[in-house]
Amino acid sequence: MKKNIVPKRILITGGAGFLGSHLCERLLEQGHEVLCVDNYFTGRRRNVAHLLDDPRFELMRHDVTFPLYVEVDEIYNLACPASPIHYQHDPVQTTKTSVHGAINMLGLAKRTGAKILQASTSEVYGDPEIHPQREEYWGNVNPIGPRACYDEGKRCAETLFFDYHRQHRLRIKVARIFNTYGPRMQPDDGRVVSNFILQALRGEPITLHGDGSQSRSFCYVDDLIDGLIRLMESGSDVTGPINLGNPVEFTVRELAEQVIEMTGSSSPLVNHPRPDDDPSQRRPDISRASDLLGWTPSVQLAHGLRRTIDYFSALIGEGASP
Repeated sequence: MKKNIVPKRILITGGAGFLGSHLCERLLEQGHEVLCVDNYFTGRRRNVAHLLDDPRFELMRHDVTFPLYVEVDEIYNLACPASPIHYQHDPVQTTKTSVHGAINMLGLAKRTGAKILQASTSEVYGDPEIHPQREEYWGNVNPIGPRACYDEGKRCAETLFFDYHRQHRLRIKVARIFNTYGPRMQPDDGRVVSNFILQALRGEPITLHGDGSQSRSFCYVDDLIDGLIRLMESGSDVTGPINLGNPVEFTVRELAEQVIEMTGSSSPLVNHPRPDDDPSQRRPDISRASDLLGWTPSVQLAHGLRRTIDYFSALIGEGASP
């Protein structure tokens, strides 16, 4: 039996990005009005171009480090470059996006009475000393390293969310997102899934940082979007933080070998030095998401990789630029 949905006006910052564009689609399918806000630093207009004719969809170019004055019922705050290549390009702006962006969106939520969700990250755990990572773990983050602009910016954003909740009784939700992949990833984002697929499709050497023994857990985008919406729709007593990710763990080398097999590529594996503060392992404990949201990911890696490979194959065939 289909659940009755009360239409809402929903703001998505970073809405033209990888996750944001999928979230826009899903919320429109549910019958909501969607205001998509993006400054196109890493987001792309083409990610939402197919939505522009929908009368319930609105696209606005705006940088969340500046205040935004709109009327909305809910806010998904996804705005921030999320890959090391992008967030290290302008680390000061990355920190501003996380911190000033959170302050501006929280101020908007306070004025309008909107419920607000923060897209936080597994990077708040740093290079973890416990495995898998539970929400109670405070993390092992280098506050002055090259990744700190993102890690500490997101940690500060979480602080702001909970302080606004305690001080102003805002209705908040905080999701800690683990590695997510799928169509509309940026080709130049430097993440292992997009890197490996593009290198394999082009017949280029596949670059492993270190010996490839570091582990990651890969969640397909459809599952992640389902988790975000379930968290937003959860009861007022569920604030988070809640881990959202796939608990099935793979080494980076195993991922590379699977991509080579699925693309039929002859690309060799080559080893490069590991970047500073690169986490050696990453896997979420999703017990809280399962218990409170009834959420567990369902898309197997092979199925999600096939859809992602097909997307990048089409992108190469179109000659689309990153």
